[in-house]
Amino acid sequence: MVKIAIAGGSGQLAREVIDALLATNKHEITILSRRASGGGLISTMYSEAAPDELIPGTTWVKLDFHNKEDLVKVLKGVHTVLSFILNRFDIGNQAQKGLIDACVEAGVRRFAPNEWSTSDVWASESYRPKLDVREYLASLNSAKKVLEYTLFQPGLFMNYLGAPLKTTNHVSTPKVQFDLELRRAIIVADEDVDPPEKQRLTLTTIQDIANVVAKAVEFEGGWPVVGGIRGDEKTVRDVLEIAERIRGPFTVDAVRIEDLKAGEVKASWTPVFDHPSITDIQVAQSIPRNLILSNTWGAWVVSDEWNQLLPDYKFTSVEEFIKDTWGGQP
Repeated sequence: MVKIAIAGGSGQLAREVIDALLATNKHEITILSRRASGGGLISTMYSEAAPDELIPGTTWVKLDFHNKEDLVKVLKGVHTVLSFILNRFDIGNQAQKGLIDACVEAGVRRFAPNEWSTSDVWASESYRPKLDVREYLASLNSAKKVLEYTLFQPGLFMNYLGAPLKTTNHVSTPKVQFDLELRRAIIVADEDVDPPEKQRLTLTTIQDIANVVAKAVEFEGGWPVVGGIRGDEKTVRDVLEIAERIRGPFTVDAVRIEDLKAGEVKASWTPVFDHPSITDIQVAQSIPRNLILSNTWGAWVVSDEWNQLLPDYKFTSVEEFIKDTWGGQP
């Protein structure tokens, strides 16, 4: 049993990870939620309120991440800190850097920053701040290791292939590039990608991500700095072929790179990233567009460090997920 602190614990993916940790019946879990400070540390629109119902088996603490003294007090005796602080609401990464500093002072052994996606920060503009945090963590350990950490990188959530069916407990799963309900997809024209096989991506289910994190907390060896979690790796064409084999023929729109770069998706439908944290429709439309574009240089392929460290764990494949989710659906 270890003590675990979850920063940004009211977030959707954080809730999935908390559920997996609680299922082990082994750990003491503290959820750290943020309140806005007068110094502009955190966007006031993202000050976290207490949940309507506290998660059974956890302790909830609300504090100002700008107050290092309070953070250190809360983190004393904590073994592992998992961060889900959203970059776009953390000006200059001050909250996450403050959390890292407090971890070091409090003697926390392990830390995981807010990664939870792909390794390529150029896949999305909102990922750029992750690079700053990576460099900050690396600088801390430049002379000697003072904080063990890993960058959990699972690629794209496979559960997006299940939209609009509910395949998670907490995470929203909008349609992005593939719409298996209405049998349609958007891909980049083959003539724009040489070879087409470059459009590879890693897809990992939310369940596998949460389970791997739970196992990583108990892992007795050292954490790898780069912590790739590879549920399955396929080309865009592979995913389409599997989807059509299970669901039937798709309407496929082939779009051009030049149009995507110009901010246009010239297709018969416009995917929208419908998520409660995104209120700007232009942003919601840009996320699928950027995903389709970044696939052309393999931005969503991640490594498999945690697969290698957990060889007995069986990950869900794309075919298994689509069969289990859509098999028998009209």
